[in-house]
Amino acid sequence: MSPAAKGRLNRVVLNVVAAVVAALFAGGITSLILLIRGDSPSFVISQMWNYGTTASTELTIVNGATVYYLSAIAVAIGFRMNLFNIGVDGQYRLAAMLAGAFAGSVALPNGLRQIATILVAMLVGAAWAGLVALLKVTRGVSEVISTIMLNFVATSLIAYLMRPSIFGHRSGNDVTTKRIPKSGQVQGLDLISGSGGKVYGLILLAIAVGVAFHVVVNYTRFGFDLRASGRSASAAQASGVNVKKMTAVTLIMSGATAGLVGMPALLGESHSYSSITFQTGLGFTGIAIALLGRNNPVGIAFAALLWSFLDQSANILDLNNIPKEIVQITQGVVVLSVVVAYELVRRFALAQQQRLVGRAVGTAAPALEGASA
Repeated sequence: MSPAAKGRLNRVVLNVVAAVVAALFAGGITSLILLIRGDSPSFVISQMWNYGTTASTELTIVNGATVYYLSAIAVAIGFRMNLFNIGVDGQYRLAAMLAGAFAGSVALPNGLRQIATILVAMLVGAAWAGLVALLKVTRGVSEVISTIMLNFVATSLIAYLMRPSIFGHRSGNDVTTKRIPKSGQVQGLDLISGSGGKVYGLILLAIAVGVAFHVVVNYTRFGFDLRASGRSASAAQASGVNVKKMTAVTLIMSGATAGLVGMPALLGESHSYSSITFQTGLGFTGIAIALLGRNNPVGIAFAALLWSFLDQSANILDLNNIPKEIVQITQGVVVLSVVVAYELVRRFALAQQQRLVGRAVGTAAPALEGASA
């Protein structure tokens, strides 16, 4: 095995070990809290597992993971260039609202309406993130500050646009966008037998987004420039990369992907946007899942499934007089543990690489001296 291949294998092994250690640490902290409360950790885990592996709960877990996955990919696109897009939450909600209003009002043939709705959502997300890019590249405004502020602006803008005189339609005590007709909906998939429901049809879109993210970032010139700019903007600039352009394009791509976050539920379940019932906070969950999955599409998929499993299986805890907030503690500890563990692994791998280089230089030096003699 070549030294390069051996080094890659060692990194994979170290990453797996780090993830396992982090999970065990998080489980230990959660068990300690349960013991302090007087609850049995084994009982809690068995209850969550039994509830989480029923067909109906599995369906909810997969659907939740689909949405989490898209949110995490949107965040990961920015992370790969060392950009922190905290505005995914506002981007996907504004995109879902406008896309829902479009799909419910514009008459298009079946098939074309779904595609157009998805494109509208991506364009809205990209445009909202484009404001962040404009402030970043022209005025040097931190994307962290601008995205946080734009989340609040998006919330207010949605409230304004959802007025009955604009896009809103009263439905009992709620105000929604006009209902999307069946010709504009995306039918679900019968993947889990006995669940009594269907998996979001747009899970296929989520998979396609993950594949595209992996290919673009790892196997294209654009992806190389993106990663290079993220590691050292000055070095990338010196090698001919237009860092400002890369920053703008990356933020816009992140926003376009964020626009897709609300589409599985909008087109596959609710068929209208509601400020009250439409799920919020997915952008912040995506940050945690992207960190947990190390910005890798496969790692993010497992992290999204784990997060969704914890979310759904926590519902059984209330029935056993156990506060389900214990799951939120577990999720937080898992993220912190994984971040710390991977950082330790990164430092260990860097030190090991430096030692290997030192040995190589040390063995080459005597040979050069002998040749010159």
